[in-house]
Amino acid sequence: MHMRKKKNRDARLLKVDGLRVRQAEPVPADPSVESREPAPGKVLLDESFAQKGDLYLEIGCGKGTFACETAKRTLSEDVRLLAVEMNIDAMLMAMEKCASEGCANLKFLNINAEKLPDVLPPGSVSRIYLNFSDPWPRNRDRHRRLTSEKFLQVYRQLLAPGGDIRFKTDNRGLFDFSVESFKQNGFEIAEISYDLHSSEWNEGNIVTEYEQKWSEKGFPIHYLRASLSQ
Repeated sequence: MHMRKKKNRDARLLKVDGLRVRQAEPVPADPSVESREPAPGKVLLDESFAQKGDLYLEIGCGKGTFACETAKRTLSEDVRLLAVEMNIDAMLMAMEKCASEGCANLKFLNINAEKLPDVLPPGSVSRIYLNFSDPWPRNRDRHRRLTSEKFLQVYRQLLAPGGDIRFKTDNRGLFDFSVESFKQNGFEIAEISYDLHSSEWNEGNIVTEYEQKWSEKGFPIHYLRASLSQ
């Protein structure tokens, strides 16, 4: 997501700092022990958020409409959502929205999705949401798509047994690419629709800001749910 730097960003980030999780700093190498390597950083979650239960990820949370509505509708003490966003200005808007609406069991992480295995334990995620990801339409940029082989291998590491990925887009080219990419990288497609809003899976669907925009312009919304092949 391309966005201008927000006015008074640092001060605004401080006001919502409690909603943000960070990587721990790597432990410095001991110069007296040549073989010692710095310990990798891990995500710091406060005790109330790091309890046992299901952890959901939304990768590319944008301005936070989906994350906040998910928090209000479906999260609980046993189900938490970590909203991941690489653009700090977009994440700021999402955190401010979360704070103003009093969303619980929702935290935010500013990181590139391909780095997630460095900070989250293997098999720790029950569900991944990919909502209206950048289609990167040029063929030379296909590796940047969040449903490309590179990223699906990341998700394979993170997902717990029985976990799944829920993907929505208005872009038919990206959707067709994604369907094949999931199949070729060890995922089974359990649900699929080329017009989500007219399908059996629309009940309970949480509409994102992009979804509303493109749906109002007459674009059908494509949806699938995929899980790891047994």
